Amino acid sequence: MTTPLGVLGLDALAEDTYRGLVALPSATAPHLAELLGRGTAEIMHALETLAARGLAARSGGDRDRFVAAPPTVALGTLLGQRHDDLRRAELAVATLAEEHRRAVAGRAISDLIEVITGVDGVRHRFDQIQRSAREEVRAFVTSRPVAVPREENAAEDKLVAKGVRYRVVIERAALDEPGTAEAALASVAAGEEIRVVEKLPVKLIMADRELALVSLPATEPARSEHGEPGAVMLHASGLLEALIALFEGTWARARPLRPTDSAALAPDDARILSLMLAGLTDRSISVHLGMSMRTVQRRVHFLMELAGVQTRIQLGWYAAREGWG
Repeated sequence: MTTPLGVLGLDALAEDTYRGLVALPSATAPHLAELLGRGTAEIMHALETLAARGLAARSGGDRDRFVAAPPTVALGTLLGQRHDDLRRAELAVATLAEEHRRAVAGRAISDLIEVITGVDGVRHRFDQIQRSAREEVRAFVTSRPVAVPREENAAEDKLVAKGVRYRVVIERAALDEPGTAEAALASVAAGEEIRVVEKLPVKLIMADRELALVSLPATEPARSEHGEPGAVMLHASGLLEALIALFEGTWARARPLRPTDSAALAPDDARILSLMLAGLTDRSISVHLGMSMRTVQRRVHFLMELAGVQTRIQLGWYAAREGWG
């Protein structure tokens, strides 16, 4: 894991040494080594590294004693250099992206499609496409994911936290799988937008309007001779625009999945209502929440009485109007 000052080029030992030095008027390598529980030689090496970076200096005429440079001055200079580096990198990426767009415009269709086979290859491309998104990720999630299970998708939460919009349509059968409904509700609470449909035609993920990865069914010939999963990666093209249109049409008719947290409802009732509105059966809800099906049905009837309605459809309307779900 990168340390807080690692982005400025300091390793963990150098950062710890600088932090220790900042807290003292001055210090020798043996003194800091004792405070930090490290060897004197490695602390001395860290001090010399800090001195070379302008973060520390020897104290007066004592070559064995060091003082820390003021953080706002020394680290501010490093931050300015890093900002300049990032601006140059951004300019280079923008230039390359423009060259890539011009090149894509003249590509043959065979150059816009890449066939990937094997779990590792699909996972690698899936991760690449996600991390390339700057504004939005669109995805269809079907039941029984083969290559990239939800719990192994670490990039998703990080991108949502950075402000990348996630719109995901989940096949209802996928919510019947253990842990999926709870994970979906947690994702919504974290900022994702998730909707549910009865059936999806394909599993896919799209980054902005630039890239898409479409998983191939088990019967497709693009699977390897050993039966491993396959996928097709698409670059910006009319075909990708068609997939975006497919997603938007599916999104428009799908049912929103919302975490129900109304103060009027007990936590178990809120979870039951959320899963019921997502289209899960009473049996599936009972399995997900560890309740008997009779308990689920009793709580649904209680919610209907609380709302003053006669049917589950009316309960859904009431819940939407009152902000229950």
